[in-house]
Amino acid sequence: MMDFIKGEIIAIDKPYRMSSFGALAHCRYLLSQAVGQKVKVGHAGTLDPLATGVLILCTGRCTKQIEELQSHTKEYTATLQLGATTDSYDMEHEVNNTYPHEHITKDLVLETLSKFVGDIEQVPPTYSAVKIDGARAYRLRRQGEEVKLKPKHIHIDNIELTGFDKENARISIRVVCGKGTYIRALARDIGRALNSGAYLTSLRRTRVGNITVNDCINFDHFNEWLNDKL
Repeated sequence: MMDFIKGEIIAIDKPYRMSSFGALAHCRYLLSQAVGQKVKVGHAGTLDPLATGVLILCTGRCTKQIEELQSHTKEYTATLQLGATTDSYDMEHEVNNTYPHEHITKDLVLETLSKFVGDIEQVPPTYSAVKIDGARAYRLRRQGEEVKLKPKHIHIDNIELTGFDKENARISIRVVCGKGTYIRALARDIGRALNSGAYLTSLRRTRVGNITVNDCINFDHFNEWLNDKL
């Protein structure tokens, strides 16, 4: 039997087109209904609405572990469309520019990916939750304001090319990285390094620390899982 009031760590598989806060709010509502009082819940690391995969929820006293959980190594699988860009570096926005991509070979991609492994600097996406003078960057962008963000030091342990589709100008990658890495920004930078453009067409977080997506609760079956734990 789990004690959600005292504190538990729960990993869910966040669905596509749902914000991390939306997923948290739904689970918090079900938890509070199940135990008969409001349950304190926080999440350890935001996932974009268009991303799926491991989202760690902490209840009760376990919310104190959020910072530590956020520092754990993360693993992602992603698909990039080459030869084009969008404002958000994913499919949340329409294509805004197209670029040549015929020159891109598998060898060029492999050589380019290796340049991003290790300690690098990365400018976060302007469509992100990064704060500027207390305001979220994405809110400023949506209000039509120009946003400039400073580069951040990040660490990428490994990037593996798992698919190369020259005909459709798409690549698939697996990324193992540290805290603060934006895979959308990585897609943007890979596109630029290839003398082209790129944006994400899919993103899945497959691991946080030692918690893999196989350990996660199916979001649609959260209530059944919950009833089994009380």
